[in-house]
Amino acid sequence: MRLVVGLGNPGPKHRNNRHNIGFMAADEIVRRHGLSAPRAKFQGDVSEGQIGDERVIVLKPATFMNESGRAVGDAVRFYKLAPADVIVIYDEIDLVAAKLKVKQGGGNAGHNGLRSIDAHLGDKNYWRVRLGVGHPGDKAQVKNYVLGDFARADQDWLTRELDAVAIELPALFEGRASDFMSRVAMAVHGAAQGDTQKETTPAGKAAAPNSAAAPAASSEPDTAMGNALSRAMNRLRGRD
Repeated sequence: MRLVVGLGNPGPKHRNNRHNIGFMAADEIVRRHGLSAPRAKFQGDVSEGQIGDERVIVLKPATFMNESGRAVGDAVRFYKLAPADVIVIYDEIDLVAAKLKVKQGGGNAGHNGLRSIDAHLGDKNYWRVRLGVGHPGDKAQVKNYVLGDFARADQDWLTRELDAVAIELPALFEGRASDFMSRVAMAVHGAAQGDTQKETTPAGKAAAPNSAAAPAASSEPDTAMGNALSRAMNRLRGRD
């Protein structure tokens, strides 16, 4: 069994906040895999079902972000799960928007949701799916930034990322974090930039497309010209 936790703040006014990208991912996982409709349990909203061969519980804590650990702790104790069976999805301001990273264990980097989960689990060995939302550039603006809504310009990459996270989730169940990250990145950004770059000259200018290399200069005279010159010399010798 796996417990997948999306972090965010409850209530309609927070629905589109950057801080709620974990909730958005949880909703897409439930929709994509046809899990049960949410019901109130463990101080949160819970959906259940099967994803591949794995039984999955998706939890959205109904507490505010800084108390997320209460709901997670209740669910872990009820199902007798190990921390390694828990996957937490949340916003990461230290990653650029549309970038994703996965790790198991580690610190909370000042994220209030993780800090609460650490306190209630007493073990940091759970999986973290960090969804980048970017940084406002000023520490004093972080709170307003994460509690602000995604911009209209973000909707394209955001939709692709949430969809890919839901589709590729089974790779994480199998411990294939690198595959999960690369597949989500491919869905969001397409082929690696290096695969599509044009070949460049040493001067840094792009080579002309479909241009053929110029033939090397020959050190031998043209054959037809050489034959004609030979015949003329033979005629002159015959006159001597």
